[in-house]
Amino acid sequence: MEFKYDVEGGNFAKAGHAASAVKKVLKQLNVNPKVIKRVVVALYEGEVNVVAHAFKGRIIADIDPSRIYIKIEDQGPGIPDIDLAMQVGYSTASSKVREMGFGAGMGLPNMKKNADKLQISSNVGKGTVVELTTYFNS
Repeated sequence: MEFKYDVEGGNFAKAGHAASAVKKVLKQLNVNPKVIKRVVVALYEGEVNVVAHAFKGRIIADIDPSRIYIKIEDQGPGIPDIDLAMQVGYSTASSKVREMGFGAGMGLPNMKKNADKLQISSNVGKGTVVELTTYFNS
């Protein structure tokens, strides 16, 4: 089953809506609560990254009996140096975003820690695609 969610850049009031919706579905499917937590943490971090850095984005969650695959695509500034962005504490968040309590440089590292597979591709000036896979038996 596939779900799609649109994410509005800058709208922190709606940040987390996709993560909450996916959590609800995974609970209904009786997925292990520890796995649900990992998925929700990774997805929430990705969702907040879109809100904090991009103009807009789309989240596609594809669930089958063995795993969840999440694709987060955004239209935004892109990531010039993915290796640098993966370092704990590295952040390009604006001071406004940091004042709201976001932008501590933990988003991508938390996504990596909570997903079984993480793939990031980015074009500077166009946007970023993050793909997450989490297996239910992990």
